[in-house]
Amino acid sequence: MILIKSWAEAEPDAYRIRKAVFIEEQAVPEEMELDLYDGQAHHALLYQDSQCIGTARLVLQTDGAGKIGRMAILSPYRRQGYGRQLLGALISFGKAQGIRRFILNAQMVAIPFYEQLGFQAHGPVYDEAGIPHRSMMLVLNPTAP
Repeated sequence: MILIKSWAEAEPDAYRIRKAVFIEEQAVPEEMELDLYDGQAHHALLYQDSQCIGTARLVLQTDGAGKIGRMAILSPYRRQGYGRQLLGALISFGKAQGIRRFILNAQMVAIPFYEQLGFQAHGPVYDEAGIPHRSMMLVLNPTAP
């Protein structure tokens, strides 16, 4: 089950997962993990039974794009299709809000995953928190329902 929540509702589960994945596994500095966008974002939380196992967020940009970020699945649940479900739920939610262009900053190791879902990499490789990233974009057909 995937629920879309405000940060006030999502914070306990979302932060627990982000802390485990980004801070503990990937050594992202804790002060970089939370930012001012959390309060503005729509947070998707993926539950298996009653346990939250994944999270991601969608922020509406001033140019009308939806920026997907902070996508994380707990280690034991990776490579089982949960990331695809989580991303799909955020894209569907965004489409319902009128968003037709989605952007994200992908870790280089995750680019093949996002490419399978229609995202295209563009621009140079850059460093974010000591991890190589590349920008990606998905543009939906404007006439698609």
